[in-house]
Amino acid sequence: MARCTCSARFDWHQDGGRQNREIETTPRPRLSVKLAYWLSDVSEPGRGNLKVVPGSHVVNWIDGPPRRDIPWPDPEGAIEVTARPGDAVFFGYTYRWTAIRDDIASMRASDWFGRLTPVQQQLLGGADDPGGDHAWGHDPVTTPLYGWLKERRLLDPANPPLRP
Repeated sequence: MARCTCSARFDWHQDGGRQNREIETTPRPRLSVKLAYWLSDVSEPGRGNLKVVPGSHVVNWIDGPPRRDIPWPDPEGAIEVTARPGDAVFFGYTYRWTAIRDDIASMRASDWFGRLTPVQQQLLGGADDPGGDHAWGHDPVTTPLYGWLKERRLLDPANPPLRP
């Protein structure tokens, strides 16, 4: 006999906030990326671990209770992320044109940031924007990721770069 492990409150949601209610596509596009660093040990399930539903990025809705105060089981396929202190996990990788929302001045000033490649700095939101037009740069020459993809012949000719 299986035992139902029901949550006291159904708090499953898709990260992204307001944009999820306003975008009229199915499934919704990937519009954010989060990087989580663990400071405490959650290397075993049951330690207050973050839970995720693999594959849920291709649906806009997860069925839940009729009211939030009704105990309800986790969605099918839900897993607990296990991590040790110092581990990092990316969530919801996004398109490269989505700009960072945080102030990265302190990150740029750190010792470790200067040791990253230009592509790594760009993916963390540290791309220089000499023209002030766009955080990722419209000119392929000034966009590190574009150069990296071009060197490896990974660009799709059907999607040419924007020109300044």
